[in-house]
Amino acid sequence: MKKLSVVCLIFALLLPAFADSDKEEDIYWLSNKIVNLRIFNDANEVMNISIMETGADILLVSQFTLHASTKKGIRPSYIRASKPDIAIPLYTKMISQLGADLGKAIGTGEFGADMKVELLNDGPVTIIIDSKNKE
Repeated sequence: MKKLSVVCLIFALLLPAFADSDKEEDIYWLSNKIVNLRIFNDANEVMNISIMETGADILLVSQFTLHASTKKGIRPSYIRASKPDIAIPLYTKMISQLGADLGKAIGTGEFGADMKVELLNDGPVTIIIDSKNKE
């Protein structure tokens, strides 16, 4: 198993899950939203600073299990998650778009690999952004 290490002062762990209905325009919208979303605390401990403003790094790890449906039975269904032939190009596009919008390289996981990801969550703050629900 490949070990992935990220060392930085501030970073955001992003776990994208792709559906067959996702398109490139969703990637553009998501990337813009992510780099400009005010999710880091300012001097007054108010979430008022964006990834762009902090100079934070991003670690992007594809996570199809976020599309788990538990509506029926006791085993999750992943029918809404894209197969690799659709998800990999979207994941690759998201890496390049985030890099372009942020102006720096994006750390990544290995698509489809069994990875061990550790997170020390300062908050905790977990935010779900759905490109199909742009409220």
